[in-house]
Amino acid sequence: MASFVTHPQRNTIRLQLRQNLLLRDMTPVQWDELEPLLAVVDYRKGDLLVRQGDSEMEQFFILDGMLKRVVSNSEGREMILRFAAEMEMDTSYAAWCLRTPTPYSIVAVTKVRTAMLGMAHWAEFLERHTDVKSRFQYEVMKLMSEVMAHTITLHLLDAPGRLSRFQRKHPELAGRIPKKELAAYLNLTPETLSRLKQKLAS
Repeated sequence: MASFVTHPQRNTIRLQLRQNLLLRDMTPVQWDELEPLLAVVDYRKGDLLVRQGDSEMEQFFILDGMLKRVVSNSEGREMILRFAAEMEMDTSYAAWCLRTPTPYSIVAVTKVRTAMLGMAHWAEFLERHTDVKSRFQYEVMKLMSEVMAHTITLHLLDAPGRLSRFQRKHPELAGRIPKKELAAYLNLTPETLSRLKQKLAS
């Protein structure tokens, strides 16, 4: 973990942050206030950024790579809730507001670099900048809606329908997610996913 303001690649990271869908409309004053709060963290594929049940919570802005949200039961069975990549974010904000443990894990699907800060600092920043808070809360609601829609899709659509919907909704991710991860997200075996992809391509 390295402070953003002293990071040797801070100029490149600054450019990446300014492309973030949530942050890109911030004012220079807001950037000046946020940047010293940020740490830059690199993760290996498979690293846990957040463990389900954690009470320590952070806000993540993805600079490079891809994350997934995963929920697991007591038997260790996992369900992938969503993927997120460059220009997106992930957060434990809802759990922080409710004062409950984080209900899911956040895991690196690939090698990942994030700019992150503790949830208390992020919440304080949002209270000082209500325009950013409004955009952020809208994004959080969108994420929750997306997860709910995905969960419903697993129950209502057949296997070809689930794959077609994913490719339509997330064309930017369709070719980047490892086959095993995408199959798990769609509740398919990797072999079934390969057959469906071949059918859809023909």
